[in-house]
Amino acid sequence: MLAEEDGYAEISELPPEVLKAIEQVLPSDDPLDQSSFDVVQHINALFPTEQSLSTLHEVIHSVEEQIVGVDQEIRGFVRQQTGRGGQNGVTALARAQASIESLVTKVLDMKGRAEQSEAAVRDMTRDIRQLDTAKKNLTSAITTLNHLNMLVSGVDTLQTLVKTRQYGDVANLLQGVANVVEHFNDYHNIPQISQLAQKVKDIKKELGEQISLEFRESFSTSTGSLYVKQMKEACLVLDVLEPHVKHDLLTWFVSLQLTEYGVLFDENDDLAWLDKIDKRYTWLKKHLIQFEERYASIFPTYWDVSQRIATQFCHQTRQDLTKVMGKRRNEINVKLLLSAIQKTCSFENLLFLRFRGYMFEGSDEDSTNPFLSPTTADEDALNPFLQPSVVAVTSPKQEPRPAIPNKFNRIITQCFDPFLYIYVDSQDKNLVELIDKFVSELKSSGFPIPSGPDANGVVLANCADLFVFYKKCLVQCTQLSCGEPLLNLGFVFIKRLRDYCSKILQANLPKIVTNSTSLASVTNITRELRDLNTSGLISNFQSLLKEGESVRFTRNELYRLACILTTAEYCVETMQQLEEKLKEKLGNLAPKLSMESEKSSFLEIIDTCVSLLVQDLDSTCEPLLASITKTAWQSVDTVGDQSQYVSEIVTQWRLTVPTLRDFLTNSRKYFVIFCQQFAKVFMSKYISTLLKCKGISKLGAQQLLLDTQSLKTALLDLPSITLTVKRKPPDKYSKLIVREMGRTEMVLKLTMAPVEHISSFVDQTTKLIPDCDLTEFSKILDMKGYKRQEQGPFIDCFKGKMMYGSNDGIGGTSTVDIADTGVESSRIKKLEKLIKKRYENKPLGKSEVLSQK
Repeated sequence: MLAEEDGYAEISELPPEVLKAIEQVLPSDDPLDQSSFDVVQHINALFPTEQSLSTLHEVIHSVEEQIVGVDQEIRGFVRQQTGRGGQNGVTALARAQASIESLVTKVLDMKGRAEQSEAAVRDMTRDIRQLDTAKKNLTSAITTLNHLNMLVSGVDTLQTLVKTRQYGDVANLLQGVANVVEHFNDYHNIPQISQLAQKVKDIKKELGEQISLEFRESFSTSTGSLYVKQMKEACLVLDVLEPHVKHDLLTWFVSLQLTEYGVLFDENDDLAWLDKIDKRYTWLKKHLIQFEERYASIFPTYWDVSQRIATQFCHQTRQDLTKVMGKRRNEINVKLLLSAIQKTCSFENLLFLRFRGYMFEGSDEDSTNPFLSPTTADEDALNPFLQPSVVAVTSPKQEPRPAIPNKFNRIITQCFDPFLYIYVDSQDKNLVELIDKFVSELKSSGFPIPSGPDANGVVLANCADLFVFYKKCLVQCTQLSCGEPLLNLGFVFIKRLRDYCSKILQANLPKIVTNSTSLASVTNITRELRDLNTSGLISNFQSLLKEGESVRFTRNELYRLACILTTAEYCVETMQQLEEKLKEKLGNLAPKLSMESEKSSFLEIIDTCVSLLVQDLDSTCEPLLASITKTAWQSVDTVGDQSQYVSEIVTQWRLTVPTLRDFLTNSRKYFVIFCQQFAKVFMSKYISTLLKCKGISKLGAQQLLLDTQSLKTALLDLPSITLTVKRKPPDKYSKLIVREMGRTEMVLKLTMAPVEHISSFVDQTTKLIPDCDLTEFSKILDMKGYKRQEQGPFIDCFKGKMMYGSNDGIGGTSTVDIADTGVESSRIKKLEKLIKKRYENKPLGKSEVLSQK
């Protein structure tokens, strides 16, 4: 159907059956005729790519033609129907309407006949339905009368059986009577029914009191007679009575069985002390054996009486031990404490194996018991007392009972937790002695020495021994407790790690003998590992380098530094694992434990080692750099090969850096940091030295530029110096060298630049060195040979430039040439060619990249 609204025609959706019929009558392959036509999909098929949009006008024209053709067909059909042939359509429509009216009439007639038939059937079955209802009522009445008869006779029989103590018959009948009483729950308003129900309750109460009295007389008095069969049948009756009757009886019976235990192990008796704790457990083993021999046939198996006795024994033992240890706290030593805990854990494990880890019926404990510890793969490795897998055991009257975690785990040993501080103090004392032993061994035998020319720095053996001892303590303590004692043990670990850091590592750092004060501060290596940048590090290292001549480290001292650095790195990594393990065991107490401060102490040791290595290598460069200021650069008349100081510096690097690289093979990231920090210190000193030179000639500046580029190439090659297969240095390291040495090159190029106009020279300076300050600019003028009184116009122009900015932009780079044209540009190009020719036989390798761990 078409609906006109706002000038648009909307086509209502036809039912799927109608669409299917139309497709059968008028089949069509045109996608526009399909019921599942999708406009977007059709347009995407017409224009799959952007290039296909070029045919848009052709497609539009084709669609318009198709629309015109369809309109013409419609108009033709309409004219045909309204013309001469239209009368046939009207006639056919009239016949169709008459057929529909006839069909409706027949349907209405059939509906009326169906209603008449239904009424006749109801009349015919009215009596049958009444008979069915009467039958149901009669059956219900007979059933109720039978139940009532059963209840009356059952109550009478029960009263007789109770008097004669025939408990076997009582157990079988009582359950049936109880079920019949439940059938009459809706009839308690009838006096007779209410009286019968009350009689049943009275019988149950009488049975409970009678059976309880018989049990007490049989077990508690020496004159009481024990009729096994009768008592066994009485237990079956207790299963039918209210649960509290059986619970009260079992509570009394279990307490009776432990009466002797309470007397023998009174808190004032010698047997109650920890050194005789195994006698407690021996008593229970014997008592359970005797109990099962004498009374096992009386109580049903699923009552778990033996397990109830063992559980109550554990609770009572825990209370007794708590009182005894509280009174005699001063007599407890670690040996006695651990012995008692070990025997108790073994006993708890034995109980678990004996009772298969199932909760007895009616127990108040469940899987949320704080004494229960869930089994995990990690605890299986640490705690040998955790339970193995068990199979569910079934009882004749109960569903299979699911296994639960070890209910005996720590049921007694938790009483030792308040006294585990003795164990923790003992371990603290052992650790102090162990570290003192390490100190004495190092004093007597000394630090490890390199075994060969390419020896690697190793982790100190005593460090591994320390963490092995930690692991043993951790395993042992987690078996004892995972609460406050374990947290206190963690604090002990932290304290002794600080001692190891100060007494073993820091105390054995080699000292550089200088004429000035000792090392003042270290840099933050942790920040270096995160981001190898140069901010603030040059000033930090200036405080590390001392004035005066230094005595260099020997090879053994360098190896010692490498060993200390490697050991400190191992400590940081192992402490992280130790902290994670402790927090995993501590649970809710985990936030109270943190080793971040101790990690920082070891990182400071690493910082100090790296700084000492930098200081040691830098001490060889100081006198060589000092020779730069002693050279008369204003009188240099030729530019040749690199200067002697450059060759000697590179020679010192070749002698020292490979050794350090071998020593730090196991700590590659810190070797890279060493190279970077040394490069920062060296480049800072190098440019400071150059800025002290005054009156440098053009040839002298060219020679220094040649030396600078030689040092730049050597610094880039520093991490892989002397290696046959070169390794590309890290990108951050390369960028640092290129940036800092490029700045030095810019200073030297400004020194060589002719000064035709002051303003143009100042512009060149701000372009080549955008962050140049007034002090540095003044030193550049000193290098060019300008005296202080001659620098006034330059300084004024530079100040004006800095105040009002430059119209030329501050984005100049190291690739800007100083002279626009002329002799200076050609001289610089000749210098660059000379440097490239000198190093063309020693290109940097691309086979391997030094990367941080």
